[in-house]
Amino acid sequence: MRIVIKLFAQAAELAKAAQMEAELQEPATVQTAVDFLAHQNAALAKLLPNCAVALNRRYTHRNATLGDGDELAIIPPVSGGSLGGHC
Repeated sequence: MRIVIKLFAQAAELAKAAQMEAELQEPATVQTAVDFLAHQNAALAKLLPNCAVALNRRYTHRNATLGDGDELAIIPPVSGGSLGGHC
C-alpha cells in the first residue's frame, strides 16, 4: 500500500521535506509508518515519540490501521510561550 506522509514544523526541517510517500506492506498501522520514518532519518527518529499523529486529518492513535491512499500527518509538539504570560 502507498500512503502520503505530511510533516510539519521541526519534523519537516529534520526530514528536509514537508511531504513524502511511503510504500508499506499490508497490514500496516500508524506505528508502522512512524517506524518507517525513524528508519529513514535518525534525527527525526528522536523527535517522533513526542509527535502527535493524524490520519486523514483526524488525530488518532498509533495502532490505527492504515489503508491504501491514506494521509498521515506528523505533528511535533508546540514549543515556546510561557506559563502565566499575557496573550
